[in-house]
Amino acid sequence: MAQPSPTTDPTSSTVQKVKRNLVLRSTWAELNGAMGDLGTYIPIVLSLTLAKNLNLGTTLIFTGFYNIITGAIYGVPMPVQPMKSIAAVALADPTFSIPEIMASGILTGATLLVLGVTGLMQLAYKLIPLSVVRGIQLAQGLSFALTAVKYVRKVQDLPKSKSLETRHWLGFEGLVLAIICVCFIVIVNGADEDQDRHRQQHDEDQEPTSQTQVGSKMRTIRRVFFCLPSAFLIFVLGVILAFVRRPRVVHEFRFGPSSIEVMKMSRQAWRQGFIKGTVPQLPLSILNSVIAVCKLSLDLFPGKDFSVTSLSVTVGLMNLVGGWFGAMPCCHGAGGLAGQYKFGGRSGGCVAILGAAKLVLGFVLGSSLAHFFNQFPVGILGVLLLFAGIELAMASRDMNTKEDSFVMLICTAVSLVGSSAALGFLWGMIVFVLLKLRDWINGKPLNAIWKHEDPNEQV
Repeated sequence: MAQPSPTTDPTSSTVQKVKRNLVLRSTWAELNGAMGDLGTYIPIVLSLTLAKNLNLGTTLIFTGFYNIITGAIYGVPMPVQPMKSIAAVALADPTFSIPEIMASGILTGATLLVLGVTGLMQLAYKLIPLSVVRGIQLAQGLSFALTAVKYVRKVQDLPKSKSLETRHWLGFEGLVLAIICVCFIVIVNGADEDQDRHRQQHDEDQEPTSQTQVGSKMRTIRRVFFCLPSAFLIFVLGVILAFVRRPRVVHEFRFGPSSIEVMKMSRQAWRQGFIKGTVPQLPLSILNSVIAVCKLSLDLFPGKDFSVTSLSVTVGLMNLVGGWFGAMPCCHGAGGLAGQYKFGGRSGGCVAILGAAKLVLGFVLGSSLAHFFNQFPVGILGVLLLFAGIELAMASRDMNTKEDSFVMLICTAVSLVGSSAALGFLWGMIVFVLLKLRDWINGKPLNAIWKHEDPNEQV
């Protein structure tokens, strides 16, 4: 009698998948990649901590857990970033305090969860053309890059989100130091890390086998230099300079986690949170935190299979949980993914490392860590943010037709000038539809218009 075929244990299969997702491709490269998202994370969280008394310890603990969980689920360096539109409103409006911030995050998360569960997010993903998504990515990338240059050139008052006088050339916050950091990253990482490594390997293969000992040493030195974790080293430099600038900051540390309390939000807080926070944040979250992240993930990691539905659900759940305990509203972000990939992040282990570090800092030092990060050189954060923005903007290089490039640039221009991804998206869609309507008037079939197919092409 034939034996029944063994069935696969679902629990065992899930555990194996999580292990594969957290396996580091290269320890130094993944550690370096974990620094790629700090250029946006630290300034926003620090600004809200200093200006609005955000519970930094709670935010570190919750976002640390989110990093580890999303890394285990997706197997790519999926970022966990603050919701930028809500943060911008909070910093600009004195009446928009912590209850309003948390209410807006919870309502945004609930909306995204509903969109994901009902399948509406998947429908939006299918209907929104790639040229419009690329326009949003290009706008966000350029916005990051412009902010980064501002961080480098001008002294910053982060709690008020204001630029002050021009930085001096010398000193711990000087322009010379920032320029050296930029040059160091360009030399080590280049414009495209994978191509540089391939070229380096090709050059080594072309070298004659009978090499002198000096030539062999030079090859080893080159290999070590181009594998340096540039972003990690620059972040460590910033940590050292923060202590040098104000050694007494050590005495301001208070050991132990911050108290985690359940938030109490009035009806007024819910109303203001929805009107001032959720309404402007939703378009950015849908476009940049879900749809653009999914598109970019497919570009960078073709073998990974996850949908906008899962991304929408995870963002929703993160805020439905953390918002009740005072953790900063957060989401995924195409800029953070691009930055972490740029510096070497290739697996879920990359963000799991970052999450573990946040948990340690959150439980050990809590909100007292804000005193230290207030001394961290903002120019160095600008350097990290610059490369994250450039990497995200470079995703738009696959727009090969003039029509797609036209739609993308219209979307980008309106997004940047109006400082609104929603406005840029609206005009991008209008121009896209008008161009397709023009093609239809000229006799091109509708199915070919939407699918970008040539109607004369033989199937």
